[in-house]
Amino acid sequence: MAKYLVIVESPAKAKTLKKFLGSNYKIAASVGHVRDLPKSYLGIDVDNNFAMKYITIRGKKDVINNLKKEVKSADLVYLATDPDREGEAIAWHLFELLHLDPKKTKRITFNEITKTVVRNSIKNARDINMNLVNAQQARRALDRIVGYKISPILWHKIRSGLSAGRVQSVAVKLICDREKERTEFVPEEYWSLDVALKFNREKFIAKFYGDSKKIELKSKEDTDKILDFIEKNKDNFIVGEVKNGLRVGKPYPPFTTSTLQQEAAKLLGFATNKTMRVAQQLYEGVKIDSEGMVGLISYIRTDSVRISDEAYMQAKDFILEKFGEKYLASSRPVYKSKSNAQDAHEAIRPTYSSRTPESIKSSLTPEQFKLYKLIWQRFIASQMSPANYDTKAVKILNGDYVFKSTGSVLKFQGYLAVYESEKTKNDEIPNLEEGNKLKFEKSIPEQHFTQPPARFTEAMLVKTLEELGIGRPSTYAAIITNIKQRGYVDKENKAFYPTELGETVNQLLCENFNQIVSINFTSDMELSLDKVEDGIINWISVLRDFYFPFDKTVQIAESKIDKIKIRDEPTDVICEKCGRNMVIKIGRYGKFLACPGFPDCKNAKPILQEIDTKCPKCGSKIYIKKTRKGKNYYVCEKNPKCDFISWNKPLDEKCPKCGSFMVEKGKKKACSNENCSYKN
Repeated sequence: MAKYLVIVESPAKAKTLKKFLGSNYKIAASVGHVRDLPKSYLGIDVDNNFAMKYITIRGKKDVINNLKKEVKSADLVYLATDPDREGEAIAWHLFELLHLDPKKTKRITFNEITKTVVRNSIKNARDINMNLVNAQQARRALDRIVGYKISPILWHKIRSGLSAGRVQSVAVKLICDREKERTEFVPEEYWSLDVALKFNREKFIAKFYGDSKKIELKSKEDTDKILDFIEKNKDNFIVGEVKNGLRVGKPYPPFTTSTLQQEAAKLLGFATNKTMRVAQQLYEGVKIDSEGMVGLISYIRTDSVRISDEAYMQAKDFILEKFGEKYLASSRPVYKSKSNAQDAHEAIRPTYSSRTPESIKSSLTPEQFKLYKLIWQRFIASQMSPANYDTKAVKILNGDYVFKSTGSVLKFQGYLAVYESEKTKNDEIPNLEEGNKLKFEKSIPEQHFTQPPARFTEAMLVKTLEELGIGRPSTYAAIITNIKQRGYVDKENKAFYPTELGETVNQLLCENFNQIVSINFTSDMELSLDKVEDGIINWISVLRDFYFPFDKTVQIAESKIDKIKIRDEPTDVICEKCGRNMVIKIGRYGKFLACPGFPDCKNAKPILQEIDTKCPKCGSKIYIKKTRKGKNYYVCEKNPKCDFISWNKPLDEKCPKCGSFMVEKGKKKACSNENCSYKN
């Protein structure tokens, strides 16, 4: 019989731990949270020091009964949930729900699931940290109070099924404010003027700068004045000052949660929730052909860029062996975390530097491989030497006017040998010297207009939330998922814009609950939660200071807000049952078509978006459909008669290698035939 019981959240993590702990240890999984506040009512007694009424989560009875049996036969119980506030809270809930004996219960955490770290965590077992637990309880209570007090107002005044959140509402406000900036933006005209020049046989481009100071070309008239001068002085272009220099391109620090989400969105096209789901799999353990279950990366919820001494030595040894001494940073790189970082865990990195992505590719899903490769490359590159560029800056004179040309050439790759977030290109200009005469080829004037601020992509929104101190990186994926599912925002070309519903909800919240959607208030609340974690302030006082003024605001809002009517968007789709034009409604899983004659006519159906490709099997139309989790897939309009279905967008192109139809895979085209490796 096992003497020790180790309880984790995930069955996958349990399988990985079994490799490192002997037969005296039994590993069991809680399968996530075991207790939570009730869904049907607030569950917080505000008049009794905000006592939280936790109940067992529905469907967890068998799991809990099994854990209770295991506890009875164990001499000591180790609670090994994730090493963050939420993990600490889950450990405490298990302690309470299973009625564990404090003398026979210990808390262990590990930043990575490796043999050394797991065994060290057993040696350094501790008690549950109630400051961490209370910080999480305070966050849960704040979110519950805001949601359960404001959401009913939205139901009564706008539409049922809506919700407000302490952090999600701020995210919606950011998107609405950005859209307002775009709508009110007045473009201004400006011009650029380049000249194509030639020295000997080498051509290059120089940009108009001005005279002794920079001249802004704000109109065609301004530009024509310079063009007239050039036309009369074509033969007077001469090289003025030439500056040769060296530019050093420094490597990026290893990933934090938010930078991983941003880079995965930019380079891999991953949504934030997808990034976190796949990263969790890599952390908890993946079955590797030659090794069994292996935790491939360190803990994924972190705002720190520091790494352990052991991790540095692994990276150092790998770089020296693979690339040589000149590719290793001359001294150990030290990266600075953000000023408001909790710095509780290391940066996200591979558990072993020597485990290259290619060496385990056959054991990973395509998504796991892409994300692991990104994390591995970024970490190894972070410990490498900088890239070096030779630079040249040239002033070109014509009368009193100055033109400028700059160029750079990569001389030493350094970290770029491993990690390029953007493709490096050489931008050479001729080897010019002061006094060289240049041949004029042509003028290149171009009219421009200032552009409104760009809409938020997922990566931009994550970056902005982090910079403003809104929420924590571990919450960003849930925030973005919520505002999309609620129908407050939609996407166009991968960028968010507010829906009419989102604008309406945001306006109501701004007019009546300005504190809740205030960026400063929300970021200050995060600092208060940090202080609870550090034991500086009491979590009950945080709730008390917030609740009573907020409750008065709610009461005022309930009495003064008038009912708001949002018109359903009409379509040209005819209801086949009654002949009315169907309208677009928003349900639990997003938009759908419904008959406006409800309840007399209850016809409803999904919105089908047609793509410009015909079914490769029967030539019929292909529609985009969504799974319940919002993932797109492509299906023939004659389904199920025609069985064509694809996760990847089909193209009207044939594979030149095998003749199968091509599909879009990320930014590339690939053959749909799994046995064909052709990509373009």
